[in-house]
Amino acid sequence: MTVLAVVFAALASALHVWIFVMESIRWEQPSTRRTFQMSAEEAAATREMAYNQGFYNLFLAIVTVIGLVLIGADQTAAGRALVFAGCGSMLAAAVVLVVRSPGRLRAGIAQGTAPLLAVVFLALSIPS
Repeated sequence: MTVLAVVFAALASALHVWIFVMESIRWEQPSTRRTFQMSAEEAAATREMAYNQGFYNLFLAIVTVIGLVLIGADQTAAGRALVFAGCGSMLAAAVVLVVRSPGRLRAGIAQGTAPLLAVVFLALSIPS
């Protein structure tokens, strides 16, 4: 189960690094605007908010990757705690997105599936 947790946590981290790139670096690019369904004017008006939010996503990815490194270095308890914190926060953000904006269900599923599976498989890997 730990291998599956690691795989899904790594996928969740990679996705959140990409979200960072879109929100903090490419926010006003046409392809990013299409992804987030916004006009050039809306992107310009929300640029600062998106920049900050992108870094939030990057930090969640970093916390999760550090947890994965610790799991690999046989620091399992600390590693699990960080993966739970990072992926749990990613999952919670996806839930908030869907609850607040039901029309963004597809985005919420894309954002939340890998962290959900990481959390489930990590929990199942804890010895009793």
